[in-house]
Amino acid sequence: MPVIKAARKMNIYTITCDYLPNNIAHKYSDEYCNVSIIDKEAVLKKAKELNIDGIMSFACDPGVVTAAYVAEQLGLPHCGSYESVSILQNKGKFREFLKKHHFNVPMAKSYISVDEALRDVELFHWPVIVKPTDSAGSKGVTRVENPSELRKSIEYALSFSHCNEFIIEEFLEKIGYSSDTDCFSVDGELKFVSFSAQRFDEKADNPYTPAAYSWPGSISLEHQKELSNELQRLLNLLDMKTALFNIETRECTDGKAYIMEVSPRGGGNRLSEMLKLSTGVDLITNAVRAAVGEDVVDVGQHDYNGYWAIVILHSDKPGIYETLWVSKEIEENIIEMDIWVENGDMVGGFSGANEAIGTLILSFKSEEQLHSIMVEQEKYIKVVLK
Repeated sequence: MPVIKAARKMNIYTITCDYLPNNIAHKYSDEYCNVSIIDKEAVLKKAKELNIDGIMSFACDPGVVTAAYVAEQLGLPHCGSYESVSILQNKGKFREFLKKHHFNVPMAKSYISVDEALRDVELFHWPVIVKPTDSAGSKGVTRVENPSELRKSIEYALSFSHCNEFIIEEFLEKIGYSSDTDCFSVDGELKFVSFSAQRFDEKADNPYTPAAYSWPGSISLEHQKELSNELQRLLNLLDMKTALFNIETRECTDGKAYIMEVSPRGGGNRLSEMLKLSTGVDLITNAVRAAVGEDVVDVGQHDYNGYWAIVILHSDKPGIYETLWVSKEIEENIIEMDIWVENGDMVGGFSGANEAIGTLILSFKSEEQLHSIMVEQEKYIKVVLK
């Protein structure tokens, strides 16, 4: 919806597509096409019929490869080649690429055979993380403590995979908070880099689904500089162009900093919107500009104008939503509250990002205030079920 709003301001005609006519964005676009975003040939055919000027998949991983394919086939502005984007969007290919080019990378291997993976248990130091190679929003992700639990986790991961492929990788113990936030390159040069503090809810059905983010992040300045340089090296190797990127990184107890994920799209959970609030840089409008071949403007490194956080509102267990309780102690910190459900609606137990029920944007006067409230969110924010 923010992308459609930005395009409208630029007098760009917007066409949304997927296989679900009731998805909310279709109510705001100028036109809707019922075509699956993972069917790249079908999307290409429709794009030709409509004579489009640009294509993008924003905050939606399954459509990123398709968008790159269509852009390349039609000679439209694109963030990088279909081949490069395919590497970034497949966790197995991405880990292999990082290893080949001597980036810091955890021991990892992708599989299509459950039995083959079970035979490889001696390859890994435990615990490990099991996840689909092509899913987003932390869907299908589990931490596995010992080999006896592996098959169940693999089957769970495969239930979320479009390509029936999964990856096993050694678990990296982080220092502080991992980072999941957006960055922007212009003609292959990183012009805007940010690092967040990505926070999780250990009580949720899936404790690896991000439950909140705050800025600035906790990664050391030394490792921020190293990661920025390594990200630039990665973009050079893949010959990436002008694009908005969602990037996950972490600083670990082994003394190293790791690039975990790089996707040429805006991040979910309103990350680009948060960065506009906290830095003034409009990544969304510039992503639209890039998609239709217009010049990017005013994208550069800016300091944070304070201390910011977004809470991904969710229920810790399935049930019937009644209300959201917010402590009066944080009323002055609330910038925006956006609730997507109503009293009486069924809600899930937050097994993935798709089960969020809204967002709460907060601003703080100090890092100490931010930290004290965010580490004890349950004292200040509660989803009340009937």
